[in-house]
Amino acid sequence: VQLVESGGGLVQAGGSLRLSCAASGNTFSIKPMGWYRQAPGKQRELVAAITSGGGSTNYADSVKGRFTISRDNVKNTMYLEMNSLKPEDTAIYYCKAADYLLRNFWGQGTQVTVSS
Repeated sequence: VQLVESGGGLVQAGGSLRLSCAASGNTFSIKPMGWYRQAPGKQRELVAAITSGGGSTNYADSVKGRFTISRDNVKNTMYLEMNSLKPEDTAIYYCKAADYLLRNFWGQGTQVTVSS
């Protein structure tokens, strides 16, 4: 499984961005997926996760009500809609997918920078 993120960039506080994560390879084996982020000097943290069918999601408290995770299994793509962005959302955002053997696959990351 290969994952490629896109959609990051520079945005002012209060703005919005939409991240995409395109999967290729053995995509039929992908089960849950998620978005993580890592800010400078901090550990990588879970932002949002979604089950294989998209029926269940969970979010970090810091992004609840502002971010929305979704996936399109026909297009093999996962999304993260980010609204009301804050400077503390600045980080490299990574997508992760787990397969039925619980092996984890990571994308290369996309930079999100929110200016105040």
